[in-house]
Formats: sequence, structure tokens, C-alpha cells
Amino acid sequence: MKNGVVIVGAGHAGVQAAASLREDGYDGPVILVGDENELPYHKPPLSKTFIKDAEAKPQPLRGEAFYTGSAIDYRPGVRIDRIDAGRRSLEISGGGTLAFDHLILATGSRPRTLPLPGSDLSGVLSLRSLADARLIRDLSAQSDEVVILGGGFIGLEIAATLRAAGRTVTVVEAVDRLLGRAVAPVVASHVRQRLEATGVRILTGTSIARLEGENGHVVAAITSSGEILPARMAIVGIGAVPNVELAQAAGLGIANGIRVDHQMRTSAPEILAIGDAASYRHWFTGGDVRLESVQNATDQARLAARTITGHADAYSAVPWFWSDIGDMKLQMVGLTAGGDSHVVLGDLPDNKFSIYHYAGDRLLGIESVNRPGDHMLGRKMLGAGFSPTPETVAMGPEGLKAALAAFQENVPARAAG
Repeated sequence: MKNGVVIVGAGHAGVQAAASLREDGYDGPVILVGDENELPYHKPPLSKTFIKDAEAKPQPLRGEAFYTGSAIDYRPGVRIDRIDAGRRSLEISGGGTLAFDHLILATGSRPRTLPLPGSDLSGVLSLRSLADARLIRDLSAQSDEVVILGGGFIGLEIAATLRAAGRTVTVVEAVDRLLGRAVAPVVASHVRQRLEATGVRILTGTSIARLEGENGHVVAAITSSGEILPARMAIVGIGAVPNVELAQAAGLGIANGIRVDHQMRTSAPEILAIGDAASYRHWFTGGDVRLESVQNATDQARLAARTITGHADAYSAVPWFWSDIGDMKLQMVGLTAGGDSHVVLGDLPDNKFSIYHYAGDRLLGIESVNRPGDHMLGRKMLGAGFSPTPETVAMGPEGLKAALAAFQENVPARAAG
């Protein structure tokens, strides 16, 4: 009797891996374990629609009938204490073991902590799970003043949501601009301007020295310069840390995440890793990356299933990301590190524009604000290996479509994965 595939982690990556195994014809046991006592759910809405609507329900990734109908043994509220790679078994917290033929680690990541005096006060929260979102939603209903530590996507999404709900919101970012290396300075400046126009106060180049409380609950954040920022809730959003402890203790290769090859295999071939916790050599940049996105999680999950079912595909998906911040839909495709020039298409005052990033004459990626057509076309261009000239970009979407079609007639399109 086969022990089958055990998937540890029931987020986007884990659920997609289970679904893809069945879609690819895998007929052995598939066991999906997650440490939350919830049906697996979509995470992006947590920082937006969920926290602003007291009646909002989590959006399941798949209905309950999917798991039973697909013979996927979903086990909620299960925590794994140890991997025995040699025996191909898992030790379950509280007792018991679980044997596997293949193991998929979809362990995700967790919020980076902030070692500040007062960080253990009630009302100091981070957002990663449904339980976190429920706490933020409940507390925000009683909190007129909110301080958000960190000017990344999660922090700004929450800032826009809570400000729209009438809260006084201050964002504190230690470096000199929002969104760090996530987007180009022109995009970051635009986001800041739009948020400040709604009444969000943004402090860049500012650090928090401590959090102060009364009766065990946070009441203020104190900046390094001594400014007192009143806060009945402080939300920490300063990045994420990959959950690699299980893999590391099992002796698997670790390098800013669980190291995998182009088929998602770890240093133990029967163990694969996918999603936020996996690091790999990226086909597009040639550099080592660890990507935190739903697209990366689900595409790697599909490939892991194909690896287990005997295929030898290499990971070649075009990376793309998105964030909804107030009235701005940000969509990013490609990886733009190393760019040396860019072209702007559209109008910043209209809140609709795209930035095309180049390294020499090679298109690295596109960042779009409220121009979804540019984003979708960009995914096609990067997937095909097509780099339009800046002059072609200036012709707009129709010119780009025509140039892409002409390119594809002469050069076979690269499989986008």
C-alpha cells in the first residue's frame, strides 16, 4: 500500500499541490495537513475587504466538497514537530507519525518581529492569518488611532482600508521611501501622494524607539526623535521570515528559504518545497530568489505535482504580483532588480500609468497602476521572451500587440510555465 504524498501547509501552495496531483492523475493517498482549524482560505482579502466589513466571511480556496470528492485527506489543526527524512515519516505534535512516499513542504512564512520595548503589549498585532485579521477587525472597531510600522504592501493596504473606515492612521517607515525595493521610486511617490491625500500621515526615515501602554494595552508609539504617536492599535508590517525550521532540522539545504532545484526538489529528492518558503535560482534573472506571491505559490505547486507524477519540466513561470491600495490597483510583472532605464506610459495625474523597466535593451518588468491591460500584455511579452524597444512602448498597447504578434511569427514563444 502506498503511503502517498503528504503536504505540510494548507495555504495557496498546499491546496493547489493537492488539486494538481489529482488533475495529473496521481492515484495514491494525498494527505494535506494545516495548523489552522479553518477550511483553507484566500489570504489577499484579509488586509482589505475582510477587516473593513464586520460581516465578511473568509473566502475558501475550495469548497469542502472538493476535498472529499477528490479523495484529499484534509487534516486541520495538525502541527508537525519533526521530519525523519531517512524513514520518510513525520512526527505529529501531540503524538503519532505520518509516513510518506513524497513530502511537499508548503510551510509559508511568518511576520518578521520587531524587537522593541512594548512589543508584547495587547493591541500590537501583525497580519498573516485569518485569526490575525479577526483581531485587527475587532480591535479597529474600538480604535480611533492606529499606527502602522512598515511601509510595505501589507501595511499600506491596511492603512488605506482603515483610513477609508474613518480611523486616524499614521504609517512609520524606517527608510526614506515607501515600498522599499518592491517598486520604482516614481510608483512609491505616487502611492504616498494618493494616500496622504486621503488623510493618511506618512513618516519616512523614521524609527520607533518604543511602544507605551496603559494597563497592558498599547496607547502610543514613540519615535526615535521623541514624538508621541497616539495608538490604540499598532500593526507591525516589516516583512516576512520563511518557515524553514522543519526542513533545517531534517538536514535539508537552506539558503534564504528551503533550497530547491528547477523541479522543486530539495536536497532530499523525495521532499519538495514550494511557495513562500522555497528559494531557487530564477530562470529569468539568473539570481537566487524567494518570492512571496500567490502566483509563485500556485505555479510552483503545479510543477511539484508534475515532478511527483514523473515529468521533468523546469520552473519557468513569469513572476507577477499585485496589491490593492485605496484607489490604486498595483500590478507588477517580471523582476526589475538591475534595471538601468525605464519608460513611462500613461499619466500619473490620472492615476493610470505603467513603468517599463529595462537593463540595456532587455525588458525586465512592468509596474502598472490601474492599467490592467498593460499588465496582461506584459505577462505575454515576458513569457514570449520579447523585449519591445522604448519607441514601441511609446506607441501604446496597440503598437505593442502588433509588435508582439510579429515577433511570435518568427520566434517560438517561450513556455510561460
